[in-house]
Amino acid sequence: MTLDWNTLLTILAMMVATVATRFGGLILVSYMELTPRMKKALGAVPPAVLMAVVTPTALTSGIAETIACAVTAITALRLSLLPAACAGVVTVAILRGIGL
Repeated sequence: MTLDWNTLLTILAMMVATVATRFGGLILVSYMELTPRMKKALGAVPPAVLMAVVTPTALTSGIAETIACAVTAITALRLSLLPAACAGVVTVAILRGIGL
């Protein structure tokens, strides 16, 4: 196996962009006074991003993926994103395992 420098540099650039975006948001928010309305709006962002990522899969894949996306959406309403994503992965694995 050889090291492709272009791939490595691309991955590192994506990492830097991700970290800069996250820290930038934290720094900006630290200078703001968050009202309850803003806190509620910011709390809705992670589930909205999750749904934006999984919805194309739900609409273009099979029935197992569609059901798993629905389970992910429902779980994301009650739990944080990691358990919601795990629930979706487990659901699609089980449904594919039984032949859907």
